[in-house]
Amino acid sequence: MHLISGEAVEEIPVRDAVDALEIALRSALDPEQDPPRSRVATQAGELLVMPSTLGTFSGVKLLSHTPDNPRHGLPLIQGTFILFEGPEQRVAAIIDGVALTNLRTPAVSALAVRHLLPDEAAGRLRLTVFGTGPQARGHAEAMLALHQVSEVWLVGRDTARRDRLAVHLAGTGVPVRVSGPDESAAAVAQADIICCCTSAPAPLFDGTLVKAEAVVVAIGSHSPHLREIDDTLVNRASVVVESRASALREAGDIVMPLAAGVVGEEDLYALRDVVTGSAQLPTDGPRLFKGTGMPWQDLVVGAQIYRSYVAAHDGAL
Repeated sequence: MHLISGEAVEEIPVRDAVDALEIALRSALDPEQDPPRSRVATQAGELLVMPSTLGTFSGVKLLSHTPDNPRHGLPLIQGTFILFEGPEQRVAAIIDGVALTNLRTPAVSALAVRHLLPDEAAGRLRLTVFGTGPQARGHAEAMLALHQVSEVWLVGRDTARRDRLAVHLAGTGVPVRVSGPDESAAAVAQADIICCCTSAPAPLFDGTLVKAEAVVVAIGSHSPHLREIDDTLVNRASVVVESRASALREAGDIVMPLAAGVVGEEDLYALRDVVTGSAQLPTDGPRLFKGTGMPWQDLVVGAQIYRSYVAAHDGAL
């Protein structure tokens, strides 16, 4: 059994995680069959249990979600991932759960952008990121790693964290601009890729501002009562989800427009269908990817982390 720290996870290139997810979706994996996330309310927040199985690997991620933690300088989410392998289901690895989440969520978004970005928009791109936390950083780094980005625009309320992230990203050599949420209209209107990585309970911007050729990623919540995207954008966009079942359970960005009659279940595209080419997206409007995080993603990326770790430390598997 291997204990894989957060530092070791951070050494895994995000492109490797993206490629592993694509291979899984092009093979036998069907996200619609993935077990749902279980939640247990606690005195301080909730516990999340996320199991999945694929081929010779199975795994489960255990997380605590404590809303009051950030006020005390502590992580909002803490946890671990246990990977089981082989017919005897031996414990192959225990992986830092937060580091895994911080890799796999941007990797899923990057996979979506890889397939949603119009070919004519694949040159020098402007990236706007809403948020200042680990997911904002991870998404910015993933997009910089996989695309030719000419400028990053960070939008966040916490000016200290926003400015620290701006300094970090500026180290890549890409120009970085910053603004608060109330001054974000230009950041939205000029963007080719918009990543929403916040805990906002209501839409972050006016959906009419988004360019017709832009891709929007919304991953900030996994609650049917929270949303980062307004009805206008959902109505304008081709909407892609990790799975329809998951989106209908947990994605406020989808659940609320559905309840309002803005979009129908039949209008949702599954990411797997887009990746495999069995679904073709319209070309006359923005494209929106809504992610909530699913167990199969942890399993696929966790297995990739394990393979990479063993190859680096013990030789070939």
